[in-house]
Amino acid sequence: MSNEKKESIIKTAIQIKNVNKSFQQGGTTFPVLNDISFEIVEKKLVTLMGPSGSGKSTLLNLLSAIESADSGQINVFGNQLIGATEKNLTIYRRKTIGIVFQFFHLFPYLSAIENVSLPLYLSGTTKKIAESKAKEVLSLVGLDHRKEFTPKEMSGGEKQRVSIARAIVHQPKLVLADEPTGNLDSHSSEMIMQLFSRCVKDLGISVFLVTHNEQIGQSGDINLRMLDGKIKSK
Repeated sequence: MSNEKKESIIKTAIQIKNVNKSFQQGGTTFPVLNDISFEIVEKKLVTLMGPSGSGKSTLLNLLSAIESADSGQINVFGNQLIGATEKNLTIYRRKTIGIVFQFFHLFPYLSAIENVSLPLYLSGTTKKIAESKAKEVLSLVGLDHRKEFTPKEMSGGEKQRVSIARAIVHQPKLVLADEPTGNLDSHSSEMIMQLFSRCVKDLGISVFLVTHNEQIGQSGDINLRMLDGKIKSK
């Protein structure tokens, strides 16, 4: 296959055009994102760095469809987020994306396999099929032997691996990760980054990761940096 043909089948994962977002406090408007535009192709590990208040979390919330931009266009694998109905945004959250949080957000009274099964339950999957798929993904992240353990019985690194398993069990096209190594030691952080690399290379899942860690911020296929609400470099 020629290079030209190979390039023609590469899909765009994220396309952002002239996006603006501001917040109101009292009678004052605070701009957070200032006319941001960029495009990312699929199957890449993308890192986003920047100081606190630069707009990283706001951008992640827009991609998660938790918040809506004031203006511009946000397209994620063909899903136009700005102006979409709540029904379409719910389908987008359930099918197209998975989210990994800094503080894990696991249900403390559920086992690992039950936590990982949750996205499938929400989509109407039967318990038997959901738990079978959850077991497969827990094995993928190296936690098959911990599947019956609850979060309080796990280390921070193990809990984050459960969180990643939950984020990918429904086979999303994009995983959004908010400071996923922020509460972990260096060994666990390295293991988590290896898992994200596997998501990209072995599973074909795109990963968009926000971090304060300089080393992690330079480890992606594409490394972005934000300052004062603008993308400053790639």
